[in-house]
Amino acid sequence: MIPKKPILAESLLLLLLGLAVIAALCAGRYAVKVSDIFRIIAGMETADPRAKTVILSLRLPRVLLASLCGAGLSAAGVGLQAMFGNPLVSSHILGVSASAGFGAALGILLFGRSWAVQGMALLFGFGGMFIVCAMSRRQGRTGILLLVLSGVIVTAVFEALTSLVKYVADPEEKLPAITYYLMGSLASASFRDVFSAGPAVLAGVIALWVIRWRLNVIALSEDEAVSLGIDIRRVRTLIVIATTLIAASIVSVCGIISFVGLAAPHFARMLVGSDHRRLLGTSVVLGGVFVLAVDTLCRTVGASEIPLSIVTAVVGAPVFAFLLRRSEGSLHD
Repeated sequence: MIPKKPILAESLLLLLLGLAVIAALCAGRYAVKVSDIFRIIAGMETADPRAKTVILSLRLPRVLLASLCGAGLSAAGVGLQAMFGNPLVSSHILGVSASAGFGAALGILLFGRSWAVQGMALLFGFGGMFIVCAMSRRQGRTGILLLVLSGVIVTAVFEALTSLVKYVADPEEKLPAITYYLMGSLASASFRDVFSAGPAVLAGVIALWVIRWRLNVIALSEDEAVSLGIDIRRVRTLIVIATTLIAASIVSVCGIISFVGLAAPHFARMLVGSDHRRLLGTSVVLGGVFVLAVDTLCRTVGASEIPLSIVTAVVGAPVFAFLLRRSEGSLHD
């Protein structure tokens, strides 16, 4: 029998997502009525022609991209945490964001904002994840302490390389673009960005969704998973590919957004428990709500827009500290 609490939590989150979308479309320097939003989306005429331009050209692609980023980063966090059996893990902690960010910065330096930026972000994102996995292996196993330290090392190296890219960039044009881009922002979101990153992010999320029941098994010890007939290497390879594809694609269109993949799955566990068949979907919705709410706050709270990653880090860093404190004993295993 399905527990009532998870169903209630999922229903409330879906309702909250719908309300967050409507609020994001309404809020801004140019206020739009809720009735006008429904008329615009339905293709009907409104009394205010400017509202149609604001919604379709500016806010709707931004809302879609914010929801996509939150959902993707949360799904990636769930997959990696199941793979390594620890809630401390995320694509940001493991250095994927830093390595993909370096690839994107290098792409902007060499080619400007083009499709090459996404390709280089993906290339270096996969490279960073490969290095972390290789460094953290010890006697055929991956220890959480080595994993975190490897992520710290890879992050430091790629952040240094990113600083080098900034140092040689043209201070009039390329440097401001790289700096603002890496701070994480949806200010320049467009349907082109949605169509550029959307297929890769959705492919990664769907891949994790298909194997969501296997995530419960690989979260156990490796011996238990093998005894249940699970091909650990194949499942882990799929998780690495899917999560890196998600993280690198998101970095390529909106920069580095930190701690979403850490905070959203943690709060989802508090709502529905650790069963990945429910946890993955709940984390996806909660992540979408979180990033959408933070982005709306960033663009409406002041006269100038606040970079998205500043607020997500302010929220996510305490969550990481809390999880680290709770997991202190397991770090020595």
